[in-house]
Amino acid sequence: MKEEILENLENPAQLERLYRADKSDFKRTFKSLYPQLSDNKLVGYWNERLMYTREDVSWGSTAELIFVIIVSLMAGLVAKLPVLFSINEEFFYPRNIGFVVFPALCAYFIWKNKVQKINMALIIGMLILGAIYINLLPDVKNSDTLMLSCIHLPLSLWATLGFAFVGQTGNKSDKRLGFLRYSGDLVVMTTLILLAGGLMSVITVGLFELIGFDINKYYFDYVAIFGLSAAPIVGTHLTQTNPQLVGKVSPVIAKIFSPLVLIMLVIYLAAIAYSGKNPYSDREFLLVFNALLVGVMAIIFFSVAETSKDTINRISVWVLFILSVFTVLVNGIAISAILFRISEWGITPNRAAVLGGNALILVNLILVTAKLFQVLSNKSTITGVGKVISHYLPVYFIWALIVTFIFPLLFWFK
Repeated sequence: MKEEILENLENPAQLERLYRADKSDFKRTFKSLYPQLSDNKLVGYWNERLMYTREDVSWGSTAELIFVIIVSLMAGLVAKLPVLFSINEEFFYPRNIGFVVFPALCAYFIWKNKVQKINMALIIGMLILGAIYINLLPDVKNSDTLMLSCIHLPLSLWATLGFAFVGQTGNKSDKRLGFLRYSGDLVVMTTLILLAGGLMSVITVGLFELIGFDINKYYFDYVAIFGLSAAPIVGTHLTQTNPQLVGKVSPVIAKIFSPLVLIMLVIYLAAIAYSGKNPYSDREFLLVFNALLVGVMAIIFFSVAETSKDTINRISVWVLFILSVFTVLVNGIAISAILFRISEWGITPNRAAVLGGNALILVNLILVTAKLFQVLSNKSTITGVGKVISHYLPVYFIWALIVTFIFPLLFWFK
């Protein structure tokens, strides 16, 4: 991109084509080139265009708003299927909770990115295959493989959403990293929407109670469930049309929580040693330990995705490096505990799934830690860390598919 921009500085039409082909890459590259080209009037125009941020909130075009409303209603209808067709809720929601939102989000990006028909067919096919498979699994009580499939299927759907976000096949590391940023921004925006919606709901129900109307059941059965289903979709639309809304909040959150999580992790490891508890003999403690590991890893990846957009901050990189080292240590303890339990009590679907997931996370964390060390040694840049993460994302997708589709057959629905 850098060479193409430099070659076409006097060719406005070609610059426009480059920008439309990959806006995020063009903007990032142009920003790095601007200091040495600031005397060029055309470059000055592009700088103003790219760096301009709206002060008011944009809701997009009328067509975009109509599309968002339609897919939000569809998500709400999916959530209401058990009521509409008298389906057992205990059967429906654990298996299909991911299909309330992810198909709608995929539809949004398919439409927004004008995804090619062959890729669109692949995305739709993956969604249909997942829905058919998970609902055909035997309704076995206390089935570990069924529970694992229900947990890992949303991860597969999240990866499918990533394919729709990227919009094409191939190794598009920048767009994959952009998907991680979007996922973090979506969490922030959706949380804000849900908090505001929850406050409005409490006030609304309370006001009606004051005048003698009990609308609790009606409100939460219809209004609230449609609102919950629509929140991620509306949040997605807002983040895509108004990147400035959370574009400055997410990096701040990443920079605040990275050192806080590091401090918490160090204190927690010390507390474990003091308390005498260990994940080798306590199954519940091992589950909490693994949940902690996944959460810390998510903080690291999100922080790297946000940091890679900005000028490198050496203190932030040090924090991420030390946090990665401690997380590798935590992961090593978790893996050794799982191997101990397997050697003592044999292999089970849960132990196999946790062992495989932890092993993949360990490899990824080691690669990230090594790359962060290279950044600190001035042998690499922070963008290289982002590439390591983005290149590894398909591995998690493949593992999620294996646990979702293969484990029930491999362990015979146990």
